[in-house]
Amino acid sequence: MTAAFHATDLLAADRFGPQTRPGSPWLGVAEEVAGTLAEDAGARDVAGAPPFAEVELLRSSGLLGLWIPAAAGGSGTDLATTFAALRILARADGSIAHLLGYHLNFCVGTLGDAAPETANRLWRDTLRHGWLWASTGSPQDAPMRLEPDGTGWRLNGSKTFATGSRVADRIVGFVRSPADDHDLVVVLDPSRPELVRRDDWDPIGQRLTASDGLELHDYPLAAEDVVIDYGPAEVPRGWDHTLGVLFSQLLFSHLCLGMAEGALAVASAYRRSASRPWFHADVSDPGQDPYVLGLLGELTASSAAVAALNDRATAGLSAAYDRGAELTAEHRAAVAELIAATRIAANRTALDVAARVFELAGARATARARHLDLAWRNIRTLTLHDPTAYKQRELGDYVLNGTAPTPSPYR
Repeated sequence: MTAAFHATDLLAADRFGPQTRPGSPWLGVAEEVAGTLAEDAGARDVAGAPPFAEVELLRSSGLLGLWIPAAAGGSGTDLATTFAALRILARADGSIAHLLGYHLNFCVGTLGDAAPETANRLWRDTLRHGWLWASTGSPQDAPMRLEPDGTGWRLNGSKTFATGSRVADRIVGFVRSPADDHDLVVVLDPSRPELVRRDDWDPIGQRLTASDGLELHDYPLAAEDVVIDYGPAEVPRGWDHTLGVLFSQLLFSHLCLGMAEGALAVASAYRRSASRPWFHADVSDPGQDPYVLGLLGELTASSAAVAALNDRATAGLSAAYDRGAELTAEHRAAVAELIAATRIAANRTALDVAARVFELAGARATARARHLDLAWRNIRTLTLHDPTAYKQRELGDYVLNGTAPTPSPYR
């Protein structure tokens, strides 16, 4: 993305997507922040510095308060508006949209399972101090160990990556108590010396998600640090307490789509302003090349189809949240598989769009200074988070055999 890229270019890819609605000023805020991020997204990606300045931009804009209930001082935005804002940000910078999405899932989604007085206290503290939330990271690593020290408990363990941890102000951890085998959620202060945040995140994409590894060395846990007790691990949770993973799965679909839309907008802007017609095109205006117009129509149509599926899945997840304790296994399974279908479609379409925008923009758009490869690198990295093949198998089993997915960290 270049310095000539503006927020108006971002909106050019949104003719069929969610529009700024009356009563939704936060989408306008997201557009302003996206315009700022877009100005130097490519250069910041190359530099690969921890995104402290970008987090401060989110903080000063008020976007850290998205989805937090209005009664606690937050924006009170609904799920559709929240995801629409994240998608707008993803068009400019997929890494920073990812950071904000995870913050919202852990701050609002996870902490929403706490007792009301605990949740409201943490939400008010978040807004007062401008905290960015993250989690202890990959569930595929060995679980953290909660160990008695004679007077209390100490937490030990390490994670190979933990998105947002390098720049987070508070981190949620998921642990199991050895005393009674209860599943717990704890809140960690990353400024403590017992929590070590490594500097080892160096992938080809999503480079500014600050997904470095972390280590806990005898981290002392006070009673007030334990904010949720889900009860015995062998006792299934209420279905309404299994929706956080569905938020994350749907978040990835919105991020991938947003990044693809951003790449399409950048390539279209370049085609209009800086490209040349092909030698055999028989047109003088590069914007009138029939093959370019056909390709743009194809990529726009496929993106619009995924956008419609995203919106349908968002409405389904919103309805699941609204049902609360009355959410049934059948309803949860239907929403989970709608989101699985959305992930499959979004992964394929976003990768295709982000790769083929080079055909739209032309050979000179491959110059490194254009950073047109940024969206593809980000999307490719994000789509490998959990294998699409397993999503396809899961969805097929649900459709053919009626097999409901057992909730896990990935479904």
